[in-house]
Amino acid sequence: MGAMPTLLLIILIIGFLLLAFMGWVIVTYNRFVALRENVRNAMGQIATQIESRWDALTSVIAAAKQYSEHEAETLLAVTKERAPLRPTSTPADVAADDQAFGSMLGRFNALAEAYPQLRASETYQSAMGEVTRFEDNVRHSRMFYNDAVTKLNRYRGQFPSMIVGALFGFKQEAYFENTATKNEMPGWS
Repeated sequence: MGAMPTLLLIILIIGFLLLAFMGWVIVTYNRFVALRENVRNAMGQIATQIESRWDALTSVIAAAKQYSEHEAETLLAVTKERAPLRPTSTPADVAADDQAFGSMLGRFNALAEAYPQLRASETYQSAMGEVTRFEDNVRHSRMFYNDAVTKLNRYRGQFPSMIVGALFGFKQEAYFENTATKNEMPGWS
C-alpha cells in the first residue's frame, strides 16, 4: 500500500510540472504575438504617415495643373501607380517608397522651379508645409517602430523564451537604418 501513494504523488508532481510548462509556453507564445503586433502596428503608423505625405504631395501637384497641366498629370499618374505600404511591410519596402517619394519630389521641385508663381502660391506653401509635417511624423513613427522591434528581438534572443520563439517561427525583425538621405529634412523652399 505504501507504493501506491508514492506513485500517485509522483504522477501529481509530473502532471503539475507539465501543466506549469504548458502554461509558460502559452504565456510566452502570447507575449510573442503581442510584441509582433506592436511591430506591425508601428509599421502601420509609418504606412499611414507615408500615405498622408503622398496625399499632401498629390494635392500640391494637382494645384500645379494651372501652370503646367501635362507635367502635373504625369506626376499625378506616377503617384497613383505606387503600391501602398501595409502593416506587414518591411523597412526595405519603406526605403523603396522613400526613394520613389524623393524622386517624385525632385521632379515636382523641378516643375516648381520652372514656374516661380507656383512656388510663391499659398497652396504650394501650405501643401509643402504638410509634406514636411508628415515627413517629421514618419521620422517619429520610425523611432516607435525601432523601439517595438527592439522589444521583440530582445525577447526573441533571451533564454528560455528563444526556444518558444524558434519553435513557433518568430523571427528577428529588421530595424530602420539611418541613411544619409534621412539625416536631413527635405528642402523645398
